[in-house]
Amino acid sequence: MITPFGTSVRARLTLFASVAMALLCVAVSSFLLYMLHSSAAHEQRVAVSGAALRVVHLIERDRLPDVLRSGQPSIQVIDDRGQLVSSTQDLAGAPRMSTLEPTRGARMLLETCDLPTYPGQCNVLVVVRVYRPAGDWLVYATQKAVPWYVTPSVPATLLVLSLGLVGLTWFGVSRVVAKTLAPVDRIRAYLAEISAGGGGMRVPVPANDDEIRALAETANQTLERLEAAMEQQRRFASDASHDLRSPITAMRTQIEEALLYPNDTDWPETGRALLASLERLQALVTDLLTLAKLDAGTIAAKEPVDLSELVTVETARHRSKLVVITLQSGVTVTGDRLRLARLLTNLLDNAERHAERMICVTVRRNGQATLEVLDDGGGIAPEQREEVFRRFTRLDASRNRDAGGTGLGLAIARDIAETHGGALTIEDSDRGARFVLRLPLRQG
Repeated sequence: MITPFGTSVRARLTLFASVAMALLCVAVSSFLLYMLHSSAAHEQRVAVSGAALRVVHLIERDRLPDVLRSGQPSIQVIDDRGQLVSSTQDLAGAPRMSTLEPTRGARMLLETCDLPTYPGQCNVLVVVRVYRPAGDWLVYATQKAVPWYVTPSVPATLLVLSLGLVGLTWFGVSRVVAKTLAPVDRIRAYLAEISAGGGGMRVPVPANDDEIRALAETANQTLERLEAAMEQQRRFASDASHDLRSPITAMRTQIEEALLYPNDTDWPETGRALLASLERLQALVTDLLTLAKLDAGTIAAKEPVDLSELVTVETARHRSKLVVITLQSGVTVTGDRLRLARLLTNLLDNAERHAERMICVTVRRNGQATLEVLDDGGGIAPEQREEVFRRFTRLDASRNRDAGGTGLGLAIARDIAETHGGALTIEDSDRGARFVLRLPLRQG
């Protein structure tokens, strides 16, 4: 089945190839006609000159007959008085064919038109002056000039061959292009059938190792990435709806209960409970908006940021755990200060929820900018170190202690690191969780 796309491409390529072949045939045919005409005209001049010279030999031997044997060239012999003394039978009684006379010892060979004997026709004319004691004689030999097409069969043959070559080109290119584009049509058909819920579908990969195979493999890789992104979006939407519903449901329950027993309700306590739920809801919405901006690929500001100065400012705020900082000066990166501050705050908030007594923050440079946040809590098992960076992920062992988190802080922190060309990982430590941020140093 040929699709409109395949038909359009096939028609354009076939037309282009056929036009190119037609132009080539015109050029080759013109060249062949020129060569054939040149060759035939040369042979004709040689033949007419040879016939004239044979008559000259007859004159010199005094063996010139009154009527020459008829042949292709027509010949007239004019004596020194301008009288016709001999000619071929076709010119018997005809007037003198030309008044052209070469100089003594010379010979004229030219192509001329409208001779008196041949009106409306172009002829090859050879004129030879023959020395005689009483006066020079003239020999005229002529023949109809070779036309540009040589013979009618030549252009007819070239036309038939050209049409055949153009037809073969049209047919061959059309078949080759159709066969070449068939895998593309199948890929297009499969892609057209893929819907939002059509996970697992892949386009067929041709057996030939060519550009179309590379296209199919790239399309399948793209489909895999899209499928993974869609699955992540579905999980994200499900988790987000669940986490958004929880504080809303809690607030609704508290209000309904208070309205059922308004006289027995401690309204200040209810207000404080609602405020806590609203704060959690606000934090969750803020994190969701931040993730949406990061997913949209909004370009962060590019400015120099001193990581040591940033840590000094962010750790000056009061926290429930002791914060110990170790800073190296001159650790400067290029990025968005607000987003980097958000990254650091998320790491500190996470460490504060899990630390027993102390949080250690270190900034140093070792070919790149490195920031570490280490807590003295229970730590994270190696097999769970990547899982904590997934959105809405809170490990079972820490759910009770992490009730104040949204499950998005570490995911946001990693996304910010990656938008700055860096990486955020969890590495080994003697105790607790050790988060390590690595960013390129600012050049210059």
